[in-house]
Amino acid sequence: MEPLRADAAEAAVSKAAVAEERPRTRRDEIVEAAARYFAEHGYANAGMRDIAEAVGMRGASLYNHFHSKEEILYAIALRMTEDPQQDLLVLDGEGGPVQRLTGLVEAHVRRLARYRVEHLVALRELSALTPEHRRAVTDYRKYYQRRIRDVIEAGARMGVFEVRDAHQSAIAVLDLMNGISWWLRDEHDVDQLVSDYVDFTIRGVLHHQAGS
Repeated sequence: MEPLRADAAEAAVSKAAVAEERPRTRRDEIVEAAARYFAEHGYANAGMRDIAEAVGMRGASLYNHFHSKEEILYAIALRMTEDPQQDLLVLDGEGGPVQRLTGLVEAHVRRLARYRVEHLVALRELSALTPEHRRAVTDYRKYYQRRIRDVIEAGARMGVFEVRDAHQSAIAVLDLMNGISWWLRDEHDVDQLVSDYVDFTIRGVLHHQAGS
């Protein structure tokens, strides 16, 4: 039996958050400003001078950080694919499949809320990346999905999840969470959102019953 408790999940999320903390850099500011510009005007319509103006810096100075707008787009995509790999620390933490997946859902939803614009740009403009960069982003996404699948499979073997296909269930879980980016706004209560999506995922998609 594995009750849906929050203590182990919250501890794991805290560890992942600590691992992510680092000083904010000028490069971060460029990535965030470029994401906003791409979201508003479209990647195809943006030039390096436009991005520099959005950041509030000289065009020549921008090249000290990035050599092309595709390189900036790649950095945006990595923020939503490479950086979230830190959230997978939750899956290596204490507790059973329910607690660990609960922790991942919380970390994932909070990351989407924090980087909603970057996530939308990464989804919309994936085809604009070079084949090498696009492959790297896709590989990160596939690995993340496999890790979720593995936890779902473990939960199914233990009898705490009722799923027919762990692979399809992992895709459903990610699609459910990632869809938040299309409608989330600043006025939404992120804590309530986390609570709702834990319930949608654990009790909805994965059919976990409390006390099972």
